[in-house]
Amino acid sequence: MAYFKKENVFDKFFNHRDSLIIQYKNGDISKSEYIMMNVDFMEKMNIRPFKKIDSFEKGIYNYQYYNMLAKYYYMEAQQIKKNDEHQKYFQSFLDEGYHYYKLKDKSTLKLLKFLKFKNVESYFIKVNSDRLQGKLFEINLMDYEKAILHSKSYRILDMLRAEGVFIEGVKKSLIDDYVNVKY
Repeated sequence: MAYFKKENVFDKFFNHRDSLIIQYKNGDISKSEYIMMNVDFMEKMNIRPFKKIDSFEKGIYNYQYYNMLAKYYYMEAQQIKKNDEHQKYFQSFLDEGYHYYKLKDKSTLKLLKFLKFKNVESYFIKVNSDRLQGKLFEINLMDYEKAILHSKSYRILDMLRAEGVFIEGVKKSLIDDYVNVKY
């Protein structure tokens, strides 16, 4: 008789995430669809971010949770602006997106501290956006597949430099085909 290990919440999360990454890379879904499908899935899972980051999985889940919500609200704000809807709705969605970006950065910092900045490499990345030029940096968690984070946080940047894992200069993102596509 064969025994099958029951898929835990992290298995479900990572399998779904990997599936969406493959679909995006194959051109089957757009960046906005990727974002929406991630948000929908996390809502269906009904798992809120973890207060304590004591594993890589919890840290990545929190990062993804906040990052996808931030992108979702920013995307919605841009749609409101494009549709020439009332300014207060645009600003409300934009503020919500910024709020989630701040929470994403807090989660990033907690994850980096949990990992003790070991096997981490970070650098500024080439971006098409003038607004992000010289501000957006990539954090590659080299011990983990598909664990590439991004931030603009000066606090995180200062800590990466203090830990000696930030490489000065500008490099092409490991996921350039995602980072430099508008949604």
